[in-house]
This record gives sequence, structure tokens and C-alpha cells, in this order.
Amino acid sequence: MIKAFEFYFDFSSPYSFLAHKQIQKIELENNIKINYKPVLLGALHKLAGITPNAFIPAKAKFMIRDCKMCAEKLNIKFKFNSFFPISSLNLMRGVLIAEKINKKKEYIDIFFDAYWKNDLNLNDEDLIYKLFRKIGLNEIKFENEIKNELKNKTQEAFEKGIFGAPSFIVNNKIFFGQDRIEFVLKEAGK
Repeated sequence: MIKAFEFYFDFSSPYSFLAHKQIQKIELENNIKINYKPVLLGALHKLAGITPNAFIPAKAKFMIRDCKMCAEKLNIKFKFNSFFPISSLNLMRGVLIAEKINKKKEYIDIFFDAYWKNDLNLNDEDLIYKLFRKIGLNEIKFENEIKNELKNKTQEAFEKGIFGAPSFIVNNKIFFGQDRIEFVLKEAGK
């Protein structure tokens, strides 16, 4: 039996999407609930002094091929979003709002699929609000409380040693990358 662990993610990370799809299976097979921790990846990179792969042409090109290869191996339906990069700021704030009305899981599923499976243009505010309404978020207001909460969660993640997404914490140990889930599960089984 494994214990639950923390999963740090941002919708803008295709590797977070691949991890999310693997985690869904893990939750079902082990009857556990993984603790999803939203962070703003751009801010996290800035805190860590990291230039994102999307802004380094050779890495960006590699990332597209690598994600497709990983998705194929894992049998995950995946399409690298043709509108990438898309600002995830309001999408990540929405996670916090969805959590307050007990719709976090549905919200995360909808937006990960919209970004990395359905190739939707999440720069389109009308589309975003249409997806918000799908789970009952009819009126979205990003109050300062929500804005500050995401900033604080990102800062807390950085202070724990998180520098990118996806990242996992189990037994106070950090694991980075969707390809480290095997190690996360081994550690969670201790």
C-alpha cells in the first residue's frame, strides 16, 4: 500500500499533464487521493533563475518531440498545443476557486485536457469562461485573496526546494519530472 503524496503542477507544463494522467490511474488503483498543489510555473522559474524550455529554441523543439514520445509510451492521448505558450495565470487561480466549491478535480481534468489533449486556445477568455461554467463557476472574480494565495503557494513551493513542474514531495523528499513517478511510488510505499 502506498501513501498519498504532493503533486506540484501548472497547466502550462505538458509534463505536468503527462504526470496528471498517470496519477489518475494511481489514485484509482490504490484508493488514495493525491494532494494537487497548484503553482505558477513562470514565477517559480523566475525565483529559481531558470529560463523556461519554451524560450530556448533547441529545448522547445526537443520538448515537443519528447512529450509526444512519452505520451505514446504511456498510452496517453496528447497533442502539443498549437497555441503554446499560453499564460496559465488565470487558469491556476481558477484551481483555487474551484477548490473552494469542491470542484477542484473536475476543474483540473477539464483544463489539462483543454490544453494538452484538445488543443484549445486558452488565450481566448470567452472559451475559458465557457469551461469555467461547465463546472458551475458562473461568476469568476480573481479577488486579491486568490491572487495572493497563488503567489504564496508558489513561494512556499520554492522555499521547499521545488524549482519546476511537475514535482512531487513524499517523505520530505523532492522528485522532479513525470518520469520520476516510479521513484515517487517506491518512496511512498515505505
